[in-house]
Amino acid sequence: QVQLVESGGGLVQAGGSLRLSCAASGSRFVINDMGWYRQAPGKQRELVAAISSGGTTNYADAVKGRFTISRDNAKNTVNLQMNSLKPEDTAVYYCNCKARLRSDLFYYNYWGQGTQVTVSS
Repeated sequence: QVQLVESGGGLVQAGGSLRLSCAASGSRFVINDMGWYRQAPGKQRELVAAISSGGTTNYADAVKGRFTISRDNAKNTVNLQMNSLKPEDTAVYYCNCKARLRSDLFYYNYWGQGTQVTVSS
């Protein structure tokens, strides 16, 4: 199993910033894409940002220009810098990665436990 441990959530006022971090453990695995999803109450989980092992990034339209995703392949970590936060960014944020065993061909999705981000108006 790949374990993802998140940190950095909290309460911030609108216009403020937060940085989320996620560390993946599991030396027997090859990690491909890493990313962040979020789920607000009563809504489906949605992609916020993703980054490939080669550094290609993908952002939801709602966060483009405000959020920046980055990763350290050597440490298997992924970060999400969130600036100019809005109340509508309030959600539980989940770290995600796609990984496979070194001896396997198929990638599977792994999820962190989630971290709450609350933006007050």
